[in-house]
Amino acid sequence: MGMELIEDARFSAFHRKLNILSASGTFLDGYDLAVMGVALPFLVKQFSLGAAMVGILASSVFIGNMLGMMVFGYLTDRIGRRVMYIIDLATFVVFAALTAVSTNIWELMIFRFLLGIGIGADYAISPTLVAEFNPTKKRGGRVAWLSLTFFIGVSASYFIGLLASPLGPEAWRYMLGFGALLAAVVLYFRRQIPESPRWLASQGKLKEAQAVVHDLTGVSAQLTRVESSWKWGELFGKDLIRRTLFVCLFWFAWDVLYYGVTLYSPSILKVASQGSFVDGVLGASSIGLVSILGTIIGMAFLFDRWGRRPSLILGFAGLTAALTALAVMGHPSFFALVFFLNAGVFVGNLGPGVLPFIYASDLFPTNLRAAGTGVGATAGRVGGILGILVFPSLIAAWGIGHAIYLFVGAGLLGLVVSLIMAPETKGQSLEDLEESARAAEKNPITAVP
Repeated sequence: MGMELIEDARFSAFHRKLNILSASGTFLDGYDLAVMGVALPFLVKQFSLGAAMVGILASSVFIGNMLGMMVFGYLTDRIGRRVMYIIDLATFVVFAALTAVSTNIWELMIFRFLLGIGIGADYAISPTLVAEFNPTKKRGGRVAWLSLTFFIGVSASYFIGLLASPLGPEAWRYMLGFGALLAAVVLYFRRQIPESPRWLASQGKLKEAQAVVHDLTGVSAQLTRVESSWKWGELFGKDLIRRTLFVCLFWFAWDVLYYGVTLYSPSILKVASQGSFVDGVLGASSIGLVSILGTIIGMAFLFDRWGRRPSLILGFAGLTAALTALAVMGHPSFFALVFFLNAGVFVGNLGPGVLPFIYASDLFPTNLRAAGTGVGATAGRVGGILGILVFPSLIAAWGIGHAIYLFVGAGLLGLVVSLIMAPETKGQSLEDLEESARAAEKNPITAVP
């Protein structure tokens, strides 16, 4: 049908632009989600927030995420990738700016919720576009770039927070508003990205798809319509339910772990370092840095070479072991917290920290790819909200060490799911993976990749 031209296309300036602009979106995702962890001490003091209100404020953006992932994922498959690719960045600009000028805590919660919708949308849109434009042999590594820049965004939020902290009680406004400036730049350049030819072909828009393929490869191809009759409900039907459950469960487990650690680590480490804000933020920022290192190693050596499945199992096993060691201590020191949290997140990012985007892009068919990614990411956000809301109460009741058993349980869930359900998808084209889903009904043991 001509899509092999995309599969075999050499890396070009277009691929570079697409990957950078998509990765810039996930950089902003990471920044806007994690910056609240640095801003919280200022907000708690200015608005006299109690523990319950802190949990609600921290989780508001994640609740918006869930809505954005589900709704925008569905819309991306219905009306196109490019339109939503631009709209979601516009929400970043508007609502990040409004959070910075909030006059009370309720306004801040509402604007963070609305910002979360845009962030959730980008989770479904960016990996879908990157997967559909990049060739099979490099697809995993290039989708992994999105996770890499997410973690860079997390780290950047800590450093921007440190730079803004001397500005006084209103420093949180600069921390939150910085994301709006970056989003405006990315929005301007995203206008230059064309629609996905795979999506166009699935909609019968063959001339438009052929034009995009020609612009990308310089070859005039005669495309045929991709007969993709999947309906949204089939994500939970007999052919796709195993894939959907797998993506949802391991993404849920990872987000319980990652967002609980990321959001509260500045506050936890501040207490463990006897009240030093700088030590707490620097300790937390190291977690972001090892996330980046783990992701780079995974991109270079694991996902497209060793395979998705063994990387996922290794990540959950190592992460669970590190957190178990920390939990057994009961009352870990500042240095023990930093060491084991870093060790766990590092190993986790060799697999489960990066593979949600890759697996979702691999396993769902073209006209359900964004929606399926949205469903999986929504399950992840449920896990993230659980970690965010429950972890502070567990710390108050049990102490930091024992509260970490929540994360140990999540790690064990992810490991079991990976061992039982994780398929291997490296080296297979998106069309082959889609076809194998239809074959699963006839041969459920061998047809699922």
